[in-house]
Amino acid sequence: MKPNIFNIATKELNQDAFLTWLLQYSDKECKNTNVLLNTCGKEFISSLIQTQIPNFNEEIVNVEAGRQWQNIDVWATINEKYLIIIEDKTFSSFHSNQLARYKKIAVDWCLEKNYIEPICVYLKTGNESMRNLDFVVKQGFSIFKRQDFLKILEKYTEIKNDIFIDFKERLAKLEHSNNQYTNKIIGEWNGADWQGFYQFLEKEIGLINWHYVNNQNGGFWNAVLNWDYWDVFPVYLQIEQGNLCFKISTDPEELEMPENVTRSQIRNKIYHLITENAKKEGFDKIQRPDRFGHGKYMTVAIVKKHNWLGKKDDKIDTMEIAETLKKYKQFLKQTVEKNGLQHRI
Repeated sequence: MKPNIFNIATKELNQDAFLTWLLQYSDKECKNTNVLLNTCGKEFISSLIQTQIPNFNEEIVNVEAGRQWQNIDVWATINEKYLIIIEDKTFSSFHSNQLARYKKIAVDWCLEKNYIEPICVYLKTGNESMRNLDFVVKQGFSIFKRQDFLKILEKYTEIKNDIFIDFKERLAKLEHSNNQYTNKIIGEWNGADWQGFYQFLEKEIGLINWHYVNNQNGGFWNAVLNWDYWDVFPVYLQIEQGNLCFKISTDPEELEMPENVTRSQIRNKIYHLITENAKKEGFDKIQRPDRFGHGKYMTVAIVKKHNWLGKKDDKIDTMEIAETLKKYKQFLKQTVEKNGLQHRI
């Protein structure tokens, strides 16, 4: 295969450059340079504006675009009337209050220049949980996903520009990788497969959240299936890119620890509640973890990967696994409800 510059230059700054390049090609002065890139760029702009103004159909004539204005990744002014700001994300996510801050900068600028309300877009070419994306929308940003971008770029098969082709092929490769988990044996899964699987579970059983956990052991993709309470303690199921883990939180940011009670006592009590109830209800795959932890988030029981997802040489049955996970969620909820009416250590 020929080298692809975007497989080599994978940082968000390089994607920022492509977005700005395509936006700049939308200006009327570039029509004679490359009419197809000009047309594609204008369709891209129209699609961005339509995320907030669905009936937008104006001719795009004058376009100015650049990068890193007030730390905003990409910006563009359209027809001396519209301002688009883009928070561009590949595999990272938003942080702190950056989105609210960027929107205020854009709103103030539009008021000063007599532009209409700014078009604030969160452009995501990697994957992100629905919970995160819902938060982005609440900050006043619309979501423009990899699939939305590909839908536009793949129309323009006659564009022979190497930059354009490399970027389009890079997005297509990401999309393909994201959807291969059903075709691969479990032992060959990588991060992209887990992300695709978690996106399926979001729609099918309603995950609370999923994201990458970076730790000293190399990190993993985790997914939280539920968030219930035993007395004051959050108890939940979490997939840790392998085992299905029954966990409890004693994080002081999430609860006020009772006096004269240790984390170990809480952990042991929940472990016995879960395993004893598992025997009564026929959940014989629930077992003690290899070791107990003592931190803020503790695993109290597990179901081994091969007992809920499948063996390493298996391909998954998505619907069967979804039903299995629903049963474990319901089991934990019922266990908590039966034994969590008051705190007893």
